[in-house]
Amino acid sequence: MPRRSILTARQRAALFDLPTDEASILYHYTLSDHDIEIIRTRRHARNRLGFALQLCAFRYPGRLLVPGEVIPEAVSRFIAAQLGEEMEELSHYAETDVTRRRHLVDLRQAYGFRMFSGHRARELKAWLAGGAENATTNHDLARRFVDECRRTRTVLPGISVIERLCADALVAAERRIDSAIVARLDEPMKARLDALLTEMVEGKVSRFVWLRQFEVGQNSADATRLLGRLEFLQEMNLSPDILAGVPPHRVTRLQRQGERYFADGLRDISSDRRLAILAVCAVAWRAALADAVIETHDRIVGKTWQGAKKLCDAKIADAKTAVQDTLRAFKSLGAALLDARSDGAPLDQATELACGWERLEALVATAAELTDTMAADPLAHVGQGYHRFRRYAPRMLRALDIQAAGATAPLLQASTLIADDQRPETPPVGFLRHGSKWHRHLNAQEEDGHRLWEVAVLFHLREAFRSGDIWVPHSRRYSDLKQALVPAEAVKDMPRLAVPLDPEAWLADRKARMTDGLARLAKAARAGAIPGGSIENGILKIDRLTAAVPEETDELVLDLYDRLPAIRITELMQDVDADIGFTETFISAQTGAPCKDQIGMLTVLLAEGLNLGLSKMAEATNTHDYFQLSRLSRWHVESDAINQALAMVIEAQSRLPMARFWGGGVTASSDGQFFPAARQGEARNLINAKYGSEPGLKAYTHISDQFGPFATQNIPATVSEAPYILDGLLMNEAGRKITEQYADTGGFTDHVFAVTSLLGFRFIPRIRDLPSRRLYLFDPASAPNELRSLIGGKIREGLVVQNWPGVLRSAATMATGVMPPSQLLKKFAAYPRQHELALALREIGRVERTLFIIEWLLDADMQRRAQIGLNKGEAHHALKNALRIGRQGEIRDRTAEGQHYRMAGLNLLAAIIIYWNTKHLGKAVAARQRAGLNCDPALLAHISPLGWAHILLTGEYRWRRQARAKL
Repeated sequence: MPRRSILTARQRAALFDLPTDEASILYHYTLSDHDIEIIRTRRHARNRLGFALQLCAFRYPGRLLVPGEVIPEAVSRFIAAQLGEEMEELSHYAETDVTRRRHLVDLRQAYGFRMFSGHRARELKAWLAGGAENATTNHDLARRFVDECRRTRTVLPGISVIERLCADALVAAERRIDSAIVARLDEPMKARLDALLTEMVEGKVSRFVWLRQFEVGQNSADATRLLGRLEFLQEMNLSPDILAGVPPHRVTRLQRQGERYFADGLRDISSDRRLAILAVCAVAWRAALADAVIETHDRIVGKTWQGAKKLCDAKIADAKTAVQDTLRAFKSLGAALLDARSDGAPLDQATELACGWERLEALVATAAELTDTMAADPLAHVGQGYHRFRRYAPRMLRALDIQAAGATAPLLQASTLIADDQRPETPPVGFLRHGSKWHRHLNAQEEDGHRLWEVAVLFHLREAFRSGDIWVPHSRRYSDLKQALVPAEAVKDMPRLAVPLDPEAWLADRKARMTDGLARLAKAARAGAIPGGSIENGILKIDRLTAAVPEETDELVLDLYDRLPAIRITELMQDVDADIGFTETFISAQTGAPCKDQIGMLTVLLAEGLNLGLSKMAEATNTHDYFQLSRLSRWHVESDAINQALAMVIEAQSRLPMARFWGGGVTASSDGQFFPAARQGEARNLINAKYGSEPGLKAYTHISDQFGPFATQNIPATVSEAPYILDGLLMNEAGRKITEQYADTGGFTDHVFAVTSLLGFRFIPRIRDLPSRRLYLFDPASAPNELRSLIGGKIREGLVVQNWPGVLRSAATMATGVMPPSQLLKKFAAYPRQHELALALREIGRVERTLFIIEWLLDADMQRRAQIGLNKGEAHHALKNALRIGRQGEIRDRTAEGQHYRMAGLNLLAAIIIYWNTKHLGKAVAARQRAGLNCDPALLAHISPLGWAHILLTGEYRWRRQARAKL
């Protein structure tokens, strides 16, 4: 029977090899007095050493030593030193198998170790059957099985046995889950699901493929197409309850398979697996389609508002000449009247001579008209979008199972009228706030007033979805916010929270810190000792921060990079994979096994990172054609896999000696980088005037102080960056280690100040217009005289105390990953003014922002740390600009998934280059030290691993055939 292999050589080594690093040897192989006492009962030194070695191997990694196995020298030396024996004696151990077998029996009796056989084997196999359902990967299950054997003091069986047992358990678990899902389907539903593979849509594609071909749209036609798919799935009436009790990662894996199979491929697999995939996809796509419909409506509302605003701006621009002419006429008339008054002449005569009464009447009429034009409100023109909304809005409102909080009931009632095509004589306006501008425009409508009313309802519907005041059950992005927050009783067990459960304790601490900070700032202002600034006549002035880079740095940088070997990007990637093995994270969506085609996987990643695309890469490489690369990309490239590969590279780079000169991996900066996009797909209408008139996307990336880009996200170019700061910090272990987070002006809001403080991050933004920012105090009347001009208002303590439990629940929800922080923060930012939880977070943010501004003004070192961190981010952007050589740097993928892979691939490629540069810069520094040249750590701190001149990025992409240079 052929061996069933589910692990790579590197994974086997990690689980079964004896450790070689000092920390692991100290942790696992330090002998106790009791151990040494038992070992000393052996007669000869060689037997004492062998017995001790067998004991250590039983404990970790938990297996028998193989006859003839080479023991790492570090292990032998460490054990021999503890026993006071010579390491060379070990070579004579167990010259006969009898001695070794006798020692094994003694070890089992003395320490309770048991072999993997009989009752113990049956227990562990039963444990393995249960653990297989919760295992995320093959390696995860094997690792957990090994840990369980160690916990129960069971000697590990052979590697091949473990792999076979894990493989069998995984297959059995997969079949049990498939059967459990299918058992909840009745026969008519099974038939409907199978029909998805045979029924054709317009004679082109199967119904199954047609259903999964959807993206967030831009117009009413896109909304109509999305609604057609949503309504089809709703008619199937497949309940999400069929997935109850199924581990989420199993559901995700089944969905991924369904999104990659074509209809003929699905027809060829077993019935239970096929039906399980179809059922999971139907449930998941129904929720995703509802979200896509809502997001499309959001964009259509935004497009309508922008069109109305452009119309107002155009009218104002057209009236510019008339305004100037009218002002000149009134200027001449006014001058004539003033001259006549001073001369005592009749004003009537002066008016006749200046312009005449008829001309004056025309000027007044023109001025009145121009006044209305200049005061034009875009709301007066949004009614032009009525027909656009009418094409899909009633159908959308009927399709979505919208639910609302009590305060939003009037909006839900108005939406129901639109869904039912009812036009009451007096449309209800209870959903409008009392002071809303909509009232004036609705009252001014004489004919077709219902049109503007419907537009008003649909505008407010968008805001209510954004804020969470209305929701859709089973949605991923627009579900009930109250149900998404973690329970109040779970908050006290959240280790990530950095604030007390009692709001009074938090307020007392902040009051004391604020009082002390204000006193220090006032004292510095009186003495003119504010670092890099001053307060003059009540006005805060900030000086520009000067650079502090030693002159010798440039020479050192040039010399170190001259010592780096020139290398092709293909060889560089192979070298890094040989060190780290990051390609092993790209497992098959079908089998869960790591990709065996290492060069092919590297080629796909390089195509993504260089922005070439698979077809162009196939033309430029000598190893794979387009269809081979497409297959690898389709079945192995996933967001989770890219994130895991990135985490491996970042972790490995942080362990390199050179990285320690740049920091400890505890501070980070974040910034968005704009990427132009073709006018198609997701990029359409995503235009930010800051970057010109071309559409585009932004990659929002977090960079550690060691230059590692540990997190990146795609965000529209039109949105604020602030909500995404916490996503990167909570996305992985590297982000959770961060203590100080730097950002520029676009990355800060009061809500971000609040949540970063609640979760224990020190948030340090570089605020461009800092002098215009106000301080908020608990008692503004007690502010020092020198600072009174900087005070903006009073902190509302009662609001904080009243909403403290909700504040803690929100922070805990972000920390647990139940909901992305950006999604929750955007909901808070969209809440109406009267929502107290959002207001309480704002008050907390004002406290934290005030404390930050005080510290910023008094701490020049903080300012310089932030400057250095943000400069690292800017330099990182330069490396990415050099890498995205394909398609003139444009992101031309139509789908959000394709754009995400492009950005994530670029970030991974940058991290790979940073690792290689860090490693070889360390070698270059060692070479300088051997030559007796200056390698002052203060200078090395200014070196960057972001250079690329020594890397050949273009040409033919040829790979070395030895895929694994070393393990």
